[in-house]
Amino acid sequence: MARILIVDDEPELVDMLKMRLEASGYEIITAKDGQEGLDKAKQEKPDLMILDLMLPKMDGYKVCGLLKNDTRYSKIPIIIFTARAQESDMKMGDEVRANAYITKPFEPNALLGKIKELLNE
Repeated sequence: MARILIVDDEPELVDMLKMRLEASGYEIITAKDGQEGLDKAKQEKPDLMILDLMLPKMDGYKVCGLLKNDTRYSKIPIIIFTARAQESDMKMGDEVRANAYITKPFEPNALLGKIKELLNE
């Protein structure tokens, strides 16, 4: 069973995502800020990460960049999950080597499809 780390500071969104993904057969780990997300990614080594950009303590770009620049964690696929849909935001996502960029509000089936694609399911 694939383990997915969700890093987002909106509890309702995290709960909804957690329920949907658990119903699809995934094990879910959560973190509510960037620093906790980075720590949990290193401790748990999830199979995939869903990462918000606007986070307390450390933003999603920094978390993504730190993980992608560390050979121990660089293989973890990271989906940037954000309300920020400007081209400059997506360009930053590319620069920190995020594997995908999904904007909120999101289409649940599109997110599930991207997860399956990144996990080669």
